[in-house]
Amino acid sequence: MIQKTLYIVRHGQTDLNKQGIVQGRGMNTDLNDEGRAQAALFYEAYKQVPFDKIYISELKRTQQSIQQFIDLGIPFEKLAGLDELAWGRLEGQPSTPENKAAFFDLMRNWLDGNLDAKIEGGESPNEVKLRQQEAIKLILSHPEEKNVLVCMHGRAMRLLMCLLTDRPLTEMDTFPHQNLVLYKVTFDGQKFEIVDFNNALHLKQA
Repeated sequence: MIQKTLYIVRHGQTDLNKQGIVQGRGMNTDLNDEGRAQAALFYEAYKQVPFDKIYISELKRTQQSIQQFIDLGIPFEKLAGLDELAWGRLEGQPSTPENKAAFFDLMRNWLDGNLDAKIEGGESPNEVKLRQQEAIKLILSHPEEKNVLVCMHGRAMRLLMCLLTDRPLTEMDTFPHQNLVLYKVTFDGQKFEIVDFNNALHLKQA
């Protein structure tokens, strides 16, 4: 029977995060000083966990967030399925009243169950779900990897939590997050269970 513990974290802060600008899948930004400090705090708190494998998205902010674990020699793999939801024309754009209105209109659509809705040039939750299912399938195909570190993105993380816990994607906003927050999830061979919810204690050590 496959048994796993997944430590799922969101990447550390970037300058666009700080400015409240949507990054999505198309903005390949670096961590800022605050993000690097968050990464160091997370490493200090969890460096003793015997991780067998690390999975990250194809965007460099995820690798930068857990680079210290990679430097220990833990094998890692990039999965496009862990990339952030693409926000299309909103990516990297200033937070104008028009852009905010488009964003909130999309959120309302999603919460109302219109999970195929998307920004022009972007992705819908249903499209992200398909690639996340592939990523999870791959991660579960390695029974020898017992403790797995996953670094990904805010909106994608909310969708993944719904997927793992068999909840409708319309409940995505019940999973709060901030930069470098942890969701710890166990898999008993049948189902996933969240055993640590939105844990940010490691960030309070500063």
